[in-house]
Amino acid sequence: MPLLPKRVKYRKTQRGSRKGFATRNTYIAFGAYALQALERAWITNTQIEACRRVISNNMKRKGKTWIRIFPDKSVTARPPETRMGKGKGAPEYWVAVVKPGNILFELDGIPESIARESMRLAANKLPIRVRFIKRAVPVAAKAA
Repeated sequence: MPLLPKRVKYRKTQRGSRKGFATRNTYIAFGAYALQALERAWITNTQIEACRRVISNNMKRKGKTWIRIFPDKSVTARPPETRMGKGKGAPEYWVAVVKPGNILFELDGIPESIARESMRLAANKLPIRVRFIKRAVPVAAKAA
């Protein structure tokens, strides 16, 4: 099932700006390990799904995964060989706007070696450079 919003106020969004750095979604909130973006990009719903599947398969469905980005921007495209004018094209796919510093995926409940390998495989599916990060304070110590 593709990742896309259930409903939106407006079908067609403007392109917007990708400049600047992430100001929210920049720290590990749920898991012990995470994948952090180092570049800016539009990450499509199919790329996110490919990462989710490769992480899930490599972890043998143990542990827990959190997807911290959601594709809520529609990208439109005109049919090929169409003349200028005649309005904006129909929505083709959905993207998540990712800026440097955004946390993309989080993992917990598995050893670090498996987490590193899962994230490495997921990073190969993404169009940007990313880095593997660990939570500074362990989850059990934070709760105490």
